[in-house]
Amino acid sequence: MKTLNIYDLSLAQVSSMLKNGEISAYELTKASIERTKDIEPKLDSFLSITDELALAQAKAVDEKRASGEALSDIAGIPMAIKDNICTKGIKTTCASKMLENFVPPYNATVVDKLFEKGAVLVGKTNLDEFAMGGSTENSAFKPTRNPWDTSRVPGGSSGGSAASVAGRQVFYALGSDTGGSVREPASFTGIVGLKPTYGRISRYGLVAFGSSLDQIGIFSRDVEDCAMVLSHMAGKDRMDGTSVDVPVPDYAGELSGNVKGMKVGVPKELLGEGVNQDVKNAIVAALEKLKEQGVEWEEISMPNLKYSIETYYIIAPCEASSNLARYDGIRYGFRTGDFETLEELYKRTRSEGFGEEVKRRIMIGTYALSAGYYDAYYKKALKVRTLIKNDFMNAYEKYDAIITPTAPNTAYKLGEKIGDPLSMYMEDLCTIPVNMAGLPGLSIPCGLDSNGMPIGMQIIGKHFDEAGILRLAKAYENVSGFKNLKADI
Repeated sequence: MKTLNIYDLSLAQVSSMLKNGEISAYELTKASIERTKDIEPKLDSFLSITDELALAQAKAVDEKRASGEALSDIAGIPMAIKDNICTKGIKTTCASKMLENFVPPYNATVVDKLFEKGAVLVGKTNLDEFAMGGSTENSAFKPTRNPWDTSRVPGGSSGGSAASVAGRQVFYALGSDTGGSVREPASFTGIVGLKPTYGRISRYGLVAFGSSLDQIGIFSRDVEDCAMVLSHMAGKDRMDGTSVDVPVPDYAGELSGNVKGMKVGVPKELLGEGVNQDVKNAIVAALEKLKEQGVEWEEISMPNLKYSIETYYIIAPCEASSNLARYDGIRYGFRTGDFETLEELYKRTRSEGFGEEVKRRIMIGTYALSAGYYDAYYKKALKVRTLIKNDFMNAYEKYDAIITPTAPNTAYKLGEKIGDPLSMYMEDLCTIPVNMAGLPGLSIPCGLDSNGMPIGMQIIGKHFDEAGILRLAKAYENVSGFKNLKADI
């Protein structure tokens, strides 16, 4: 029988232990750091480990608790942050040579919010360069490996954050999701991943990739942990004009609500051709589990979802080409040492500073935005995006939520798709429509494939109905038999 270690427990469990004085924040953080350093050579989840800061933050929490100060339920609990979210005084590289030595002078709003609640930062996690990729192989520094099978990818672009939670290095982590970069790696590593509604969480301090699509999300061991963290991050931020001032519910408090009578639509376009049979079987089995809880589901058609991949790979690269124009070797970041003219400085800095996938997307975006092609590509893509959003709005007139696979396949081998970008893009088939419509989506483990790799189910809610999809996910988790899946690492 295996010994249960402190790092095997959930955030909610260690929160209770801290509150009851069964362990100190310092002891918990020390255990998390030791675990991180122990298995880091196998996973490469992190780009930097902030052990001195973490221990200092934990000690401060213990002192506050000893003085009788009321603390939040995440105070003193170790976590990680994707390395494209700004942290004051700590390098934020975006896994790019371009920002290899960039140290932000400010924190992202979500970082400030979590620090104010006593969060303990163990380190910054690896990603595909500038969050562009689906495997975390596009990092300029190293690939991250899947804790379930270290010969396989953890998904991307937030693969480091996913691996750090699935590998039980930390209790939760933050990622960013532009086309599925939280949900897909959550699916590949057997944990919960939430992309909130666009505007639910501040994007201030998140290094921009696709500004109309980017959203900061959460990785956790289970649904309750996700709800606890979301409660501390959600809300209007005056520093982000796209954040929305809508009430923030008590997400954890609403998890136990009844789901009997809820209606779920399952789009046939995302459960047909191109979806692995093991994945299909797991989704159908999960739907039947929900049916036993009184949830009604039926297959529906959302005809414009089939255009999502093509539309996304016009809009996102266009926004990326604009956002990444700032990296020119003048203001900050990498600068080539080999130039004679200003034009050579621009060209060589960007050629040497960016990796292949980032350059590919900048070129696609620049082409689509150029004179004579704007209407043909970008403007048309925006119109199709509206059609995709309308498909969801029409569905929500009858259904409370939409359920799909999170990804059409499970985690694949390192190197298997890195030379075939179109094949890798297709792994975003089920997640991209959610970003296009600005909706909340959550991935929850729903099985294992024939190779023993995790399968994820995606639950998509109405705008700002994170509470609804968390409640539905919790109802499934309670009966699924897949809660707290543990990779043997």
